[in-house]
Amino acid sequence: MFMARGIDFKQKEVININDGKILGFVVDVQADFEKGEIHSIIVAKTGKIFNNSKNNVSIQWKDIKKIGEDVILVEI
Repeated sequence: MFMARGIDFKQKEVININDGKILGFVVDVQADFEKGEIHSIIVAKTGKIFNNSKNNVSIQWKDIKKIGEDVILVEI
C-alpha cells in the first residue's frame, strides 16, 4: 500500500466494505513523524451534531483497503 500525507486524508468519507456502512469522515491521523509512518486514521462518526472526540473511532492502517479521491474503504 502506498503512503500518503496526512493532509490527503482530511474530510474523506470512510466506508466499511464488510457491511457498506458509512463510518464518518477523517478528522485526524496518528503518525510516527520520526519514521514517517501513518499508524491510524481518526474518524468522526456520522450522525453526530457536534464533533466530540468521544464519538471518534480510530482505524488502524492495516485495515485500510483502498484510498480513493473522495472515499477510504476499510475492513473492520
